[in-house]
Formats: sequence, C-alpha cells, structure tokens
Amino acid sequence: MARSVLDLPTRIALAVVVVVANVAGAGVVLVLAAWVLPEGPLADPATVRMLNIVTFGGYLLLAVPVGLVWGARRFRLRTPASGGERPEKRTEQRMVLHGPLRLVTVQAVLWVVGAALFAGLNARWSLRLAVSVGETIVLGGITTCALSYLLSERILRRTAARVLAAQPPRRRALPGVVVRALLFWALGTAVPVVGLLLSALSVLVYRDVSADRFAVIVLAVGATALVAGLLVTVGAARAVADPVNAVRRAMRRVEGGDLDASVTVYDGTELGQLQSGFNTMISGLRERERIRDLFGRHVGRDVARVAAATDEVRLGGEVRRVAVLFVDLVGSTALAVQRPPTEVVGLLNRLFAVVVEVVEDHGGWVNKFEGDAALAVFGAPVDAADPAGSALAAGRVLAARLAAELPEATAGIGVSAGDAVAGNVGDVRRYEYTVIGDPVNEAARLTELAKTVPGRVLATGAAVGLADEAEAARWTLGDTTVLRGRGAPTRLATPCESRQTEPGVRRASRQDLGA
Repeated sequence: MARSVLDLPTRIALAVVVVVANVAGAGVVLVLAAWVLPEGPLADPATVRMLNIVTFGGYLLLAVPVGLVWGARRFRLRTPASGGERPEKRTEQRMVLHGPLRLVTVQAVLWVVGAALFAGLNARWSLRLAVSVGETIVLGGITTCALSYLLSERILRRTAARVLAAQPPRRRALPGVVVRALLFWALGTAVPVVGLLLSALSVLVYRDVSADRFAVIVLAVGATALVAGLLVTVGAARAVADPVNAVRRAMRRVEGGDLDASVTVYDGTELGQLQSGFNTMISGLRERERIRDLFGRHVGRDVARVAAATDEVRLGGEVRRVAVLFVDLVGSTALAVQRPPTEVVGLLNRLFAVVVEVVEDHGGWVNKFEGDAALAVFGAPVDAADPAGSALAAGRVLAARLAAELPEATAGIGVSAGDAVAGNVGDVRRYEYTVIGDPVNEAARLTELAKTVPGRVLATGAAVGLADEAEAARWTLGDTTVLRGRGAPTRLATPCESRQTEPGVRRASRQDLGA
C-alpha cells in the first residue's frame, strides 16, 4: 500500500509551478544557445540550429511527463504492514520537509541528461559549440532548479505545517538559514556571473567574435542573470522574512493582551524553531495567566498582584486605615436542616455572587468566605481614597439588591472602620493575606444585631464619621449599645431615605460624629 503525503490541490500546484519554471528556463537556454552565444565555424548554421530546436522540443515532450511521474513517486509513502504509527509519521514529516530537495533532484537529473544529450549532438559539428551549449544548459539548469526549490517550498508550507503540528522541530531538519542564504546566492548570482565569465573567456581564447557580437552576448546573458538572480534573491529573502513577520505579528497581538495568538510552524530550519519556540512561550504565558487568574479568584486580584510583585515572602503586616463589611446569612442552620445540601450550596453561591459583584464595584475585595458569611475589606492591600465611604455605599446597595434579587435569603450586614493590621498571617509554607483588628470584630458583632433590625444593615458611627460628606449624609445615627464581647459602647447608624428619616432618628452630621 502506498499513498501520497500531498493532497490533490498541492500536487497540482507543484506540477504547474515546476513545469512552468523549467519550461521557461529551458526556453531561455535555447534562445541563448541558438542565437546569442558564439557558434564557432559551422558549414550550415541554420541546419544545426533547426536540429537543436527539434531535439529540444522532443526532449521537452519526453522530460516533462517523466519528471511529473518521477516527482509524484517521490512523495508516495508506503504504509507498513506493522511497526506502529509513529515511524510512518516521522517518515512523512521528513518526506515533506525535504520535498523541495526531492523535486530539485529530479529536475537536476533531467537537466544534466539534457546537457549531455545536446553536448553530444553538437559535438559532431563543433567541439566549441558542444562545450558552449553544454555549459549554458548546466548553468541555466542550476538557476532554474534554485528558483523551483523556492517556489515548491512555498507551496508545501501548508503541508509542512500539518506534519509539524503534531511534532514541532526540536532541531534543524534542513540546512540553516546562513547556509541556505549562501547557497541561493551561489545559485542565483554566482552561477549566472560564471556564465558571463565563460563567455568572455571564450571570446578571448578564440578571438573570432566582433565587438558588436560580444556586446549582444554580454547584454543577453547579463539581463538573464539579472532577472534570474533577482527572482532567486527575492524568493530566498521571502523564505526568511515570512516566518519572522508571522512571529512579529503574533507578538503584536500578545502585546495587545491576546494570549490566543500563535504562529503556524512550517519551516525546518532555525526559523521553524523560532516559530515553535514562540508557540511554546505563549503556551507558558497562557498557563501562567490561568494560574494567576485562579490565584486571584482564590485570594482576590489585588492581593494576587501585590503578592506577584513581592520578591520575598514576609509574614506580619502594617497598620492601615480600613473599612470592613461583614455579611452573614440569617437562619443558615434551619436551611441546612430543611433543604438538601446541594440546594443550600446553590443558594449560598447566588448570595455570594451578589456580594462579590457589589464589593468589587465599590473598590473592595472579599477577604474570605466563612461558611454562610463573607468578610470584605476596603483600603487594603491597595489604598483607597475613602474606604469607609466605599464600604458604607456597598452595604446600602448590597442590602437593596439582596432584598430584590434573593428574597429567600435574608442576610445581616455590618460595616465598621478604623485602624487594623493588614498582612500575611500563617507560616512561610502556608499563609494568607488578611486583616486583623477591632473593626473586623466590630463588624461581625454588628451583623448579629443587624439581623434583627429593618433593612438588615447597620454601621458604626465611627465608620460614618470617616466617610465623605456625601455618603455620611445617607446615614442616620441611632442609639448606642455595647456589642457582645466589647466593653466600649458603639453608636449605631442605619441608611436613611434621601428626604426623610424615621421618627426619633436624626441624620448624621459632622458635629454629632465629632461629639
């Protein structure tokens, strides 16, 4: 069993490009050999020229189908009866990457056979003519093969990308970029120049060519060399520039934040390693971003950014002015008894989704979830202009949203503010960023009391006093009480309507808070 490693469109494109390139090259060589290069003394030049043209046509009709069939067979892969799949994949990869070289080998053989045929044919009349024709065919064949290599390499990029997708190149499968550039310089520039030098040498040795004839030879051969050299040089430059430009465009996408960028690997040189290395780097960045995202979801994005920017782990913390918002579900014990665990977890997740959204919208972060409760902090680890005002606003909005969106889940909300220690607590092997201090305890105790008041939200007078005037005006001061576990009395505050307050309760003012 044998199959081609190329699909039908690729085989057709290769056949067209290779045939057109070689027929055009052969036509140029025929014109140069028959009408431009010196012939030497011939008895009947017209007959010799006609015989060469007829032979050229016949050889072309024979060489083209032979080259097509032979070239197609060089891309046929025999499927082994046993031995597994991986050896076949490696053989397919090697066959595709060396495909341009395989095609050029076929073409080179046909050009060498043609050079020998025409040299032998013309040797009957003139040894000089035979050498001149043979040299011209060889030089033209070399340049045409170089151009065919570049064109076939470009056509095979899609197939090369397919065979390299499963196993990118870890080492060079083809000669390096420097070697390839030097080779194409030699084939595209040095070889045509050698043709000019040989023409000049022939004129100097035989001295039977007029100045006008020599000028025609130089112009014709020079123009051919110029065009052929330009085509080969442009093709070689594009072979290097295209992979580099693909990587550059992908890097620009990454700079814009698109980590899904990737480049197609289709080269077997250092350029293929560059393409593969870029994809490996992006894969690492995606994994790193995924871990950072997961880390941020666990501890909070601000905490994650601060931790990533820290060179070393330091336990302990610093005293900061913070505000604390504590949320606790009412009747969680009864819920756990009356409802299935999965239903309770679903209810808690909906509750915490609203909590996280409201807290983040107001510049805070949820420090931890404690069963059916959540602790949110404002002003740490990132400084906030008005942590108390943000926490108070978050408490008001959260109470309204929970009442509207989750009527089956009643929660108490407590807000406190003041100085606390914010930092890493635990051991260097396992620690967490948290806030410890009186505001945390006070907010937790306020939450217990908030479950029993209308609106289910309470704040301390100190928190209202630390907020800006616009937010403080939205709160009214009430009685003082001694919270459980605390010796000093705490003045309570509740949200008020914008135009009226409850009887017996006054809107907070700076004088009251200062007193």
